[in-house]
Amino acid sequence: MDDQPDEASVRPAATVVETSLRDQVATTWRALVGSPVRAALLWMSIGIIAVIVATSIGQVLLNSWNQPFYDALARRDMAAFLHQLLVFAAIASGLLVLNIGQTWLNQMFRLRLREALTLDLIDQWMRPARAFRLANAGAIGVNPDQRMQQDAAHLSDLSTDLGVGLLQSCILLASFVGVLWQLSSGFVFHIGGTSLAIPGYMVWAAILYAGTASWLSWLVGRPLIRLNSDRYTREAELRSSMVRVNENVDAIALYHGEADARRRLELDLGTVLGAMRRIYTAQINLSWVTDTYGWITVVAPILVASPVYFAGDISFGGLMMAVGAFNQVHSSLRWFINNIGSIADWRATLMRVADFRIALDETDVLHDKEKRIEFGENKNGSLTFEKLQVASPEGCTKLADQHVEIHVGERVMITGEPGAGKTLFFRAIAGLWPWGSGRIGLPEGETLIFVPRVPYFPAGTLREVLDHPSGPAPASDADISAVLAEVGLKRLSSSLDQAGRWDHDLSDDEQRSLAFARLALRQPKWVIIDEALDAFDGPSLRRVLSMLEKRLSGAAILNIGRGQHNDQFFPRALTIVKDAGVPALKPARVRAGAIEPPPRTAAVRRKK
Repeated sequence: MDDQPDEASVRPAATVVETSLRDQVATTWRALVGSPVRAALLWMSIGIIAVIVATSIGQVLLNSWNQPFYDALARRDMAAFLHQLLVFAAIASGLLVLNIGQTWLNQMFRLRLREALTLDLIDQWMRPARAFRLANAGAIGVNPDQRMQQDAAHLSDLSTDLGVGLLQSCILLASFVGVLWQLSSGFVFHIGGTSLAIPGYMVWAAILYAGTASWLSWLVGRPLIRLNSDRYTREAELRSSMVRVNENVDAIALYHGEADARRRLELDLGTVLGAMRRIYTAQINLSWVTDTYGWITVVAPILVASPVYFAGDISFGGLMMAVGAFNQVHSSLRWFINNIGSIADWRATLMRVADFRIALDETDVLHDKEKRIEFGENKNGSLTFEKLQVASPEGCTKLADQHVEIHVGERVMITGEPGAGKTLFFRAIAGLWPWGSGRIGLPEGETLIFVPRVPYFPAGTLREVLDHPSGPAPASDADISAVLAEVGLKRLSSSLDQAGRWDHDLSDDEQRSLAFARLALRQPKWVIIDEALDAFDGPSLRRVLSMLEKRLSGAAILNIGRGQHNDQFFPRALTIVKDAGVPALKPARVRAGAIEPPPRTAAVRRKK
């Protein structure tokens, strides 16, 4: 039925250019700035900053509480000890309220961030004809559902956790580095009768300690970026294979293809498990660094301050206060170490989401190497093809006649040998495939309706399926019932307000009949059909042609197909031929995906 080569073989090849982190962050930032929920994100960000600052103040107070508390213990002063417990209760109560408030703000920010990212991706993806062009853009167009659903959600979670954690660490560092520096001012080392004071000694020790560990963690954990990205790709392929099997269970059962389907699913599962094993190996290598560092951290601040304590220059309470401040500064500095795995995951997820967003933007960038078909308008209301040649990697598809003019009310049958490129010619008229030369003149001010081989029905009621949003006023129940009866679907007249998956609930023949019923209710003046009539049996075809004769008697109907129809209905015939001598399309250099044609709707509207 399809005389076209596989999609992958006819789309223009693309050389994918990797995008930088700067490009990816800038693209995501522009998406958030243009989001309708940007105000909510801004106010939540301000709230989170305020709560974190208040929490940091509480942490400073709590650290200051250490010295009088431990000094009271050292003096065995029960009254002072009980008083410090009351002070601790007051500080801890305030921190508890702040922590719960921050948790709520984090969750709401995560929710709004996902809403902003996903809405932006859906909006960009559903721009006219973009989804079609992206599907032909190479690897970047594979499994877009995972990028918009799972990857966007994962990016929102990681960005919230890492962003809030980094902000909190920075504020804590700013709060405690001064405290630790001041505490270090009393640290004097006695070496061979010589006293040595190092300004900010414990601050420098914390920076050196955390910096060394951060460098080692990045060195060992960096491969996780590539490994996580590879895993998400493999997961998407496995899910796509499972969906494909589920959608074709009847054909698999009839063909007895369960063994082959199982083998393919097992192969895809094997690639996922292999990717996960590589990630786990890298995580274990990273754990050697982070866990070793974590155990050393238990005693590191005491070891750093112990020479001064044993020299008698600070009290036990002063030691614990210095240790507490060191731990806070060190905890802020080790944010990178603690989150290296999550950072690698975030980087891989950002790459998938941002590259997808960039590819959506670049589908509207003109191809920089290939010629394009010229589109224009005919004031006399006719449809013309002037020296039209549709380019493809296999050659050139064109009409046998160089100059063709079709007027409203004409019925034209366009045929060609298998492999001549009939579907490619159909897409060229619709503006989905712009590569080639020549001119297509569209009737000025008219809407061309395109009927593909496989109809599309949105989920919803049958009435919503039949009432196209860009069509005329909704038809009455009587008109709908009459049209359904004329195409052999009278039984559906009582189900107009019934919701369903009509692409699943109806047979293939019934779906095609329903598509022509919808066409008749729109009352177009220009109709372009791509082999949709070829699959009908004799009685069904006669019913549809009779309905078109009655309902669209004044419309121009171009049927691109095999030509096995009533010659009386299509009195005029044109022929499509393939010229393999024309040079094939050349690859384009693009970022994140192939550059495709500018957007055009399936129903091309021309205004005066």
